[in-house]
Amino acid sequence: MSITNNDNNSNSNSNSNYSNSGDRDLGLYFLELVRQRSSLAAALPLRPGLMDQDKKQSQDQRVIGVMEAPGEVDEDDGEEELPTELNTINSSGGFLVVSTDKLSVKYTSVNLHGHDVGVVQANKPAPVKRLVYYFEIFVKNAGVKGQIAIGFTSESFKMRRQPGWEANSCGYHGDDGHLYRGQGKGDDFGPTFTTNDTVGGGINYASQEIFFTKNGTIVGTVYKDIKGPLFPTVAVHSQNEEIEVNFGQRPFAFDLKEYEAQERMRQQMTIEKISLLPNVSHVIVRAYLLHYGYEETLDAFDLASKSTIPPINVPQENGVHEEDMAYALNQRKAIRQLIRNGEVDAAFSKLQEWYPKIVQDEKSATCFLLHCQKFIELVRVGALEEAVRYGRNELARFFGLAGFADMVQDCVALLAYEHPQESSVGYLLKDSQRELVADTVNAMILSTNPRVKNLQGCLHSCLERLLRQLSACCLERRSLNGDQGEAFRLRRVLNSGKKAKF
Repeated sequence: MSITNNDNNSNSNSNSNYSNSGDRDLGLYFLELVRQRSSLAAALPLRPGLMDQDKKQSQDQRVIGVMEAPGEVDEDDGEEELPTELNTINSSGGFLVVSTDKLSVKYTSVNLHGHDVGVVQANKPAPVKRLVYYFEIFVKNAGVKGQIAIGFTSESFKMRRQPGWEANSCGYHGDDGHLYRGQGKGDDFGPTFTTNDTVGGGINYASQEIFFTKNGTIVGTVYKDIKGPLFPTVAVHSQNEEIEVNFGQRPFAFDLKEYEAQERMRQQMTIEKISLLPNVSHVIVRAYLLHYGYEETLDAFDLASKSTIPPINVPQENGVHEEDMAYALNQRKAIRQLIRNGEVDAAFSKLQEWYPKIVQDEKSATCFLLHCQKFIELVRVGALEEAVRYGRNELARFFGLAGFADMVQDCVALLAYEHPQESSVGYLLKDSQRELVADTVNAMILSTNPRVKNLQGCLHSCLERLLRQLSACCLERRSLNGDQGEAFRLRRVLNSGKKAKF
């Protein structure tokens, strides 16, 4: 199977401690994950019913964890400031009156010229790191001429002109139903709108289109050829025209959630049209189970697919062979189960018996994570005095070593709380922390295979590398769109209830 490894530069840098040298302590990578994440993601069953035989073990989480490792997606997604009100400073002043709540506009003058427009922008530009942005206006009074407009404008827009009449702006106008894009001449677009109509404007960052709605129905779309931040903008242009603006403080007339769902479905259908090798998903899932030592699940998977999946002949490329993925399967499974059960001493013993080189360096990142987990397990069962002794004997020697002190402090901090699970370091007591330590040991055992030439293959399964490449490609596409649009997040796909196909 050919899997392209297209990890982000941030991960390449964090992996340099072991990938560019002879150091085989892959624990450094997992230690970095602990340092940068306060918790791992929620459970991810591979397929309903498949994990039943492993339910006594904690649910597998590493795919989400790897996908959302720091540096792979922008952590500021969803944290952009949103427009909340109208900007009374950046408006056309005397031609309009903005209400005290800054959500209602009325034209009080008499229109004498084309530049006597009462125009006002939102207080913030439309957020860009999402699938769609949308806002609405309600026409309380169409006034004398109904020259009301809604659209998007740049920060430098002339604030005495209708949106769409100047460069770097786009507007849908109520008096003629025309769409204006950067010039005074409009194009036929949709129906006119007047008193009691609700009109909306939105940006679809996936398709790079601006769209407008009337009374909950899409009127039309147009390619978004405007660069830079865009401000939601409204305008009134004849006496007594009055509108109310809705930035999401109340429900929209337009079903935005359904629109987003349809857009994601459209993207999904595009993906499903891509031709793949026969049964490729079966191979990827099987490789995943082999990589992490889910022997019982693997057996159940093979049994379930025996009658439905014909024999598969997959070219072995990039040095990836099934016998390598199955290396030490029974032993990896046994040690993973011990760590998941909190039996760290037993896991240490098995490593010393089967793979002594992994634990011979007592100051390695792998040994450190195992010692930390032992300390955590003592806290978990309330053996605080024993945890203190263990910390003094085993963790203290790591405190002065670069790269270890912060986690030592987090572990010791567990002792300071009456309810440590609810504290800022409570992530250490989650099953996801056991899973991460088990992944560390799993990777270290795989690295002892004399056939292994690329240690990166010990860190992640083929499925995860595909997901990492998908994340990188989505970020690259967003970069080409001027850093606009949402990043790929596996958790969002799973929570949507839609099955992603790879």
